[in-house]
Amino acid sequence: MAHQDNHAAHAVGFKDYLTGFILSVILTVIPFMLVMHPDVLGLSRGATLITVVLFGLAQVLVHLVYFLHMKTDAEGRWNVVSMIFTVLIIAFVVGLSVWIMWSMHYHMMIN
Repeated sequence: MAHQDNHAAHAVGFKDYLTGFILSVILTVIPFMLVMHPDVLGLSRGATLITVVLFGLAQVLVHLVYFLHMKTDAEGRWNVVSMIFTVLIIAFVVGLSVWIMWSMHYHMMIN
C-alpha cells in the first residue's frame, strides 16, 4: 500500500514539474522572439521592455509554484513569508549599497 501511495505522489510531482517546465519554456521563448524580431508585433522599445519584465515576473511565479512548491496551505504560507522576508532583506542590502556608492561618488567628485 505504501508503495502505491509513493508512486501516486511521484506521478503528481512529475506532472507538476512537466507543467512548470513547459510554462517556463513558453515564458522564455515569447520574450526572446519579441526581442529578436521586434518588427513582427511592431511594439515600441518601452512596450517591449514592459512585456519582457511581465513575462519575467510570470516566470518567477511559475518557478515558485511548480518547482519550489509554494502553495496556500499552512506550510506554504510560512514559506511565502520567509521568501518575502528574504527578498526584502536583499532589496535593502542592494538598495542601500547602491545608495552608499552613489553618495560616495557624489561627495568625492565635489572636491
